[in-house]
Amino acid sequence: MFDLDNWTEIYHALTRNKLRTALTAFGVFWGIFLLMIMLGSGSGLRNGVSADFADEATNSFFLWTQATSKPYRGLPAGRSFELTNDDTEAIRRQIPEAKIVAPRNQLGGHRGGNNVTRGNKAGAFSVMGDIAEYNQVEAIPIIRGRFLNDLDLAERRKIAIIGTGVQKVLFDEEEDPIGESIEINGVYFKVIGLFEPMQSGDEGDRKAQSIYIPISTFQSAFNTPNYVNWFAITSDDDVPASVVEDKVLALLAARHRVAPDDTRAFGHFNMEEEFNKIQGLFSGISVLIWIVGAGTLAAGAIGVSNIMLIIVKERTREIGVRRAVGAQPISIMGQIVFESILLTSAAGYIGLLAGVGVMEGVRSALANGAQLQMFKNPGIDLQHAVLALVILIVSGTLAGIVPAQRAIRISPVDALRAE
Repeated sequence: MFDLDNWTEIYHALTRNKLRTALTAFGVFWGIFLLMIMLGSGSGLRNGVSADFADEATNSFFLWTQATSKPYRGLPAGRSFELTNDDTEAIRRQIPEAKIVAPRNQLGGHRGGNNVTRGNKAGAFSVMGDIAEYNQVEAIPIIRGRFLNDLDLAERRKIAIIGTGVQKVLFDEEEDPIGESIEINGVYFKVIGLFEPMQSGDEGDRKAQSIYIPISTFQSAFNTPNYVNWFAITSDDDVPASVVEDKVLALLAARHRVAPDDTRAFGHFNMEEEFNKIQGLFSGISVLIWIVGAGTLAAGAIGVSNIMLIIVKERTREIGVRRAVGAQPISIMGQIVFESILLTSAAGYIGLLAGVGVMEGVRSALANGAQLQMFKNPGIDLQHAVLALVILIVSGTLAGIVPAQRAIRISPVDALRAE
């Protein structure tokens, strides 16, 4: 390996037909390049989708009422019913696996907008009534002031936490909103906090146009006493959210005289199930990427094996001379395998660098303001790069074994007779 003559011989063998060697190396280069691009793109897509879950507790679920679809205990189908504060206490008391039980109200219902004014400025924003613990269900990054606390709810304080989208509409650019008042449906609230969503795009813009007030204040100020729109609930860390969800549904069905098998009486959305589906999807995509990448690399390795067979045939007389003067078969075989590894590794390493470079260029473009929905921070893990290099070396070794075995099977006498 460290013999200069061997390196000279390898150089002449590979450069005897430069075009042939270049085309063979390109096959390996392209295989590892595509693998890096696919891995980086898969990572960017996974990061982009995962960002949608970044501000949500993945062990959470949401529950609301709908019209019943079955008669039960003398009550007709199609009956509407409402959640109450008593339901909140019942869930907390009877289902200890429910870590956070957050009743929520919204003016105008789901995604409803309401008139919010300040002086001569006005806007339609989502006004939410929440408890202090809700920011553990959905992350609400406060950049100025604070979020709700238990004293705010106990004293029914008329306070509000606004998003940056609300600030842009109701306040001047350099104006500090903290301590100022806004009017919501004729009721004045003092701004005590400003938040900026973690998400970007349309979802981030929607959340930035939200206002949070204490749910107790919401119920008294807007004449909705003892009324809850829906629940946001998280489970204990060691308990699946689906287990708690089933228990909550059973409890509320019993409390509101809903048929146990009425699956349409409650609407519910399980964030944990959706998150697990996404993770399973990307695990499958990752496996597919490696299968496709391995197939592409195998094609490149076959090309290297073929070129080495041709090189062995061209060097038949040379191999015969070496065998005649006493060269050991292992020496000849080792040189052929080493040539194959060198060609494969060099071409593959360049492909790896090119793939990483392209992904870093995309990452830099995204960091500098380029917007791609559902695609963030593409990158290649070090362990994946190392694994790709190992695959290259193994591929190069396998690609050289068949030609090397053919080389040592050549009889010195027959080799010397070859033209």
